[in-house]
Amino acid sequence: MSESISRSARRIENPPLHIILFEPEIPANTGNIARLCAAAEIPLHLIHPLGFKTDDRNLKRAGLDYWSEVDVTEHNNFTGFSELWNNLTAVPKPIIALSARAEKNYISITDFPWGSGLLFGPETRGLPPYLLDSYLTCTVPMTGKVRSLNLSTTVGIVAYHFLQQLKNFCHMGSS
Repeated sequence: MSESISRSARRIENPPLHIILFEPEIPANTGNIARLCAAAEIPLHLIHPLGFKTDDRNLKRAGLDYWSEVDVTEHNNFTGFSELWNNLTAVPKPIIALSARAEKNYISITDFPWGSGLLFGPETRGLPPYLLDSYLTCTVPMTGKVRSLNLSTTVGIVAYHFLQQLKNFCHMGSS
């Protein structure tokens, strides 16, 4: 069964974007991302299996007392997420996948409609090839000799970049 379960009382109407975590493994990263989602009013999607239980104290501690502000939905699998995603709006919004292995720089994406999704993979292995092949894929470039950035750092960088892009777009027509 491909079920999706809301884990919060909070529902954000017409959000600017969605953060989608595919099989996240580290509770503190997910907690930090949840806190970012609460601060920016971005829905968070957690696709199972998770590397932790959602009542994990490390997860809760990272989010501190902000969990009541997070619009979080858990999905049993990617199929469950896809079914929900395709029914969120009359016309499904695009999803951009992030990967340390991608070649396209995230800042080169200029056509990012309101309500789009940002898809991130598990910390130790990233997104599987079938998802990387299914979506536009980009990366946060690095010049140092590290394998990748921390997941919560990457989510913060990319999410706020696209929020700024959407804000500029929305304000262009209101002047």
